[in-house]
Amino acid sequence: MLSPRSIVRKIPQYHPPLAGRDGLRLDFNENTVGCSPRVLARLRQLTADDLARYPEREAVAARVAEFLGIRSSELLLTNGVDEAIHLLCQTYLDPGDEALIVVPTYSMYRIYMAAAGANVVSVSSPSNFEFPVTEVLNQISPRTRLIAIANPNNPTGSVAQRDDLLQIARSAPNAGVLIDEAYFEFYGQTLLDQCRELPNLFVARTFSKAYGLAGLRVGVLAGNSDQVHLLRRVCSPYNVNAAALACLPEALADQSYIRQYVSEVLEGRTRLESLLASSGIQFWPSQANFVFAGVGSTPQDSAAIVEQMRTRGILVRDRSSDPGCAGCVRITLGSREQTGRLLTALQEVLQRLPLAQGALPA
Repeated sequence: MLSPRSIVRKIPQYHPPLAGRDGLRLDFNENTVGCSPRVLARLRQLTADDLARYPEREAVAARVAEFLGIRSSELLLTNGVDEAIHLLCQTYLDPGDEALIVVPTYSMYRIYMAAAGANVVSVSSPSNFEFPVTEVLNQISPRTRLIAIANPNNPTGSVAQRDDLLQIARSAPNAGVLIDEAYFEFYGQTLLDQCRELPNLFVARTFSKAYGLAGLRVGVLAGNSDQVHLLRRVCSPYNVNAAALACLPEALADQSYIRQYVSEVLEGRTRLESLLASSGIQFWPSQANFVFAGVGSTPQDSAAIVEQMRTRGILVRDRSSDPGCAGCVRITLGSREQTGRLLTALQEVLQRLPLAQGALPA
């Protein structure tokens, strides 16, 4: 009987609730109003011939590199950030190597690391979810071959300081250090400028969040030219589809659309945090397009909030299964009008469910 590798049986499964997502989707940190009209116009221009040919990515990669202020040789277009993580694991991890993550964080780091046969070392965040730089540095060993850090972090929205991240990269010269900047547009700080100086540093970006291209699955992995050259050996030559390659230049060209959307998200983030504070609900200040809140002390508490919001046509994400996150939910922000709907519904739910009031100690 055919059997998988033993490690596959042990890999934790990631099952995002992607079915039946009817209503205002504030549960997956997507762009809630959609992509630029320029992207839709370009999609409508695609022909049968465009779809019949294998996609050519070099010209688009050069355009993205120019936009980011780096060389084409320092950049690899990927099928979302997920593929970037996978490529790093396949390139640098042998069975028995160590890979570090700080939890709670994005689940796919652990899954891809484990699939490569690595021993995943989890460093726990403190209760305030500040980045535990000292603990990370203490866990680096000669066996450490990959470190993945989301900045801003998902699901907490917290950030690590630039100097701390650079110290980690310098302290682990034999390990790849991935800084996942999926939420860069809502934070504005980057380590892209350091990739040329630190050959073990990689920065990932996505066009699934602010740009509204989650359905096209396109991301960027940037790093030292020599290391990117090695990653290309593992990467499929046709990993990014023709529709994504056609639309990405148009998405980049419409920065006024991105700025307007981001400004409304940031305004909404402030409004949501103010409502939570006035309602006595603990939350953690966010630098992303979502807010992480402790609406109770048990999974039942957060599940009750999620269900009550669903009945009002608004989806939010229960994150109680993450380490140290019992009773927590993550709420994505969108347009000004959508935030108004969110706040009205949430205020009503919080008034109906007294269990949420001041449920977690500050």
